[in-house]
Formats: sequence, C-alpha cells, structure tokens
Amino acid sequence: MRLDPAGADQHGENRRLREAGPAALVELPGGVVVWAVTHHDTLQELLADPRIGKNPQLWSTFREGRLPEGWPLLNFISVPGMITADGADHRRLRGLVTQAFTPRRIAELAPAIEARAARLLDAVAELDGAFDLRRHFAYPLPMQVIGELLGLAEEQQDALHELSDTLVSSSATPAAAVAAQQDLFGLLAAVVEAKRSAPGDDLTTDLIAAREESDRLSEQELVGTLLLMLVAGHETTLNLITNAVRALLAHPEQLDLVLKGEVPWSAVVEETLRYDSPVGQFPLRYAVEDVRVGEVVIRRGEALLASYAAVGRDSGHYPDADRFDITRSPVRHLSLGHGPHFCLGSGLARLEAETALRQLFERFPTLRMAEGAPPEPIGSFISNSVRTLPVVVG
Repeated sequence: MRLDPAGADQHGENRRLREAGPAALVELPGGVVVWAVTHHDTLQELLADPRIGKNPQLWSTFREGRLPEGWPLLNFISVPGMITADGADHRRLRGLVTQAFTPRRIAELAPAIEARAARLLDAVAELDGAFDLRRHFAYPLPMQVIGELLGLAEEQQDALHELSDTLVSSSATPAAAVAAQQDLFGLLAAVVEAKRSAPGDDLTTDLIAAREESDRLSEQELVGTLLLMLVAGHETTLNLITNAVRALLAHPEQLDLVLKGEVPWSAVVEETLRYDSPVGQFPLRYAVEDVRVGEVVIRRGEALLASYAAVGRDSGHYPDADRFDITRSPVRHLSLGHGPHFCLGSGLARLEAETALRQLFERFPTLRMAEGAPPEPIGSFISNSVRTLPVVVG
C-alpha cells in the first residue's frame, strides 16, 4: 500500500493497514518501502524492544546510499540528537534536556501559560466573532512557550515554525526540503552563537554550558537537540489543541459534560491523544536483528513507522475505538511514545492543552464551527491535523 504523502485520509488509510495485520509493508515517497506498525499492543512492545533502534545507520537502505536523491524525509530522519540516538548516546543527550522538563519546572510555568492564553483570547475577542483557531490561538500559545524556554526572539518564531512545518512535511518537494533544513539549521546555529555572546536564563544557554564544561555535546548534537525541542515543543501541541477543539465541536454532548464539570479537561486531552493523535506516522525505527511480528518478520536492517494515529483506533485494544468518548477510563494511549524515547515534554504539552481548552471554552462557551467546506488536512502523513480551523463565537 502506498501512503498518501498529503495525508488526505489518514484514518481511512490506517483502517486498511490495521486490517492487513499488526505490521504491513507500505510505500513512502520515492518508492521507499518500510513497515507500518498499526496495532496497539505490537507497537507498545516494539517501542521498548532493544532489537529496534533509532540510528539511521542501522537501516540498510540509508547505509548503502540507496535512498532517492532529494528524498523529502531524509533530513528529518538524520538530524543528530536524541531522535536518532540509541543506548548510551541517547541517555547522555536526554539527560541534558531532562532538567528543563522536571515536574517542578513545568509547574512553575503554569502561571505564565495561563497569562499567555488569556492575552491571546483577548486578541481573539477583537476579531469580529470569526477566526481561525489554529492560527490565532492553537499555534501561538505553544510556540511562545517553547520560544521562551529556548530563549528565541519573538521575531524568529514565525520563520522557525514555517521551516519546521516543511521539515515534517512528507509532501514537500526535494528542493524545498533541503532548503528548509539548511535555513533551519542556519537560524538555530545563529541562536547558539548569540547565546554564547550573551547568555540568558534559558535552555539553550544551559546546553551550551554543558557542552563547554564537559564536552558532552557536539556542535551538531547541540543544534539537533534544539531542532527536536522546537519541533516537538510546538508542532504536536498545536495539533493537539486543534484536534481537541474540532472533536468537541463535532460532539456537543461531550463538550456539555466537561462544561458542566462532570468530566475534567485532562480527560479531553487524553481522549484526543488517543482518538486523533497529533502525530500520524512517525519515521523511522530500524530492526537491529530479525523481529517476528505476527505472521511476518521484520528483517535486520529494515525500517518501520510508529503509526500512532492508527494504534489509537485499534478496536482490538479500545472498545468502540472510532467513537470520541471523554468518559473512557483509563485511556492508555501511545501518542506520546513509550519506552526510552517517551516524550520528555509530555507534561508540558498536557499542561498547555488543558489550559488552552479550559480558557477557550470558559471565554466562549457557545463557540461553533464556521459554515463552509470541511477543513483540509495538513499536507503530511507525519502530522495529523487540519490546515485551518475556522470557528465562530456565539
């Protein structure tokens, strides 16, 4: 089966993939063939399996130079840093970033997140009752938060967002993908140089200090780590908030439960993560040795996708999996990962999403979707959301 690079019908594709078994061969752009793991229990096992690695050198197609020239996902899968490291290297890199996401530090961010959300909604209230929720609220909130954590100037944030969008787009042209990576690395390298000259109270300064004091972080790893934190720190939360609002407006009886206080906002966030994961197909992981999955064998050197959006609707794990139901208890999903690569920023993402949803519907309890054609999906099978979310107040 060939995955649609534009991600026009991810849930439909995922349904067909699940029917093919826990792991099925799929074709990515450029004729590259990998395995998609679409059953919940199977993916949970593989995410924690030491026979599955993240270093692209484990992938025979990459190692032997057999990827098509300008392959759009090449830059994404080869960024130096936590996302492509295993074992001791991964623990070393992860340890440097863990300090930014301790429960105490996240809790300390709560008042600032509350204030930012309130200011954004003040601005939204002046938009004559109709606005694009994604553009005016779901995007700026997590972008401003991660920007402050990394010490990014406000004028840099929109450019970094546009470039990171291209980096995770499976439908970008080869030229656009290469240009985006070069520009993104150039901007982040400039951020590093600026912080060397004028250190601040931010994570970028902390990472530079860790590198210079103990030589634990190469220059490429430093920029790669910033890139990972930038993309993961706002793209996924942007999609999460957008998807949650879309689901609630499509299911007013569910929204009514939370507005009455019968169900907490945290339940909305967890059910959205399961029902409409902000990440669709996450590339890539690689078999260190032959791994049997059901009736098939993923051979050593082959690659696989973590199909997060697919496993969230696996009826073998979740009763009535295609139904959005915020009363499910408990909701144990995989949308924030599992095993050694579990999302470090999961606590921050949850805090941002819960704050955003609570404040949005407290301010605008009669919010509704604008009339017109359904929103278009994002042009990617990596991200899972819509390009815009037009809504109306009242």
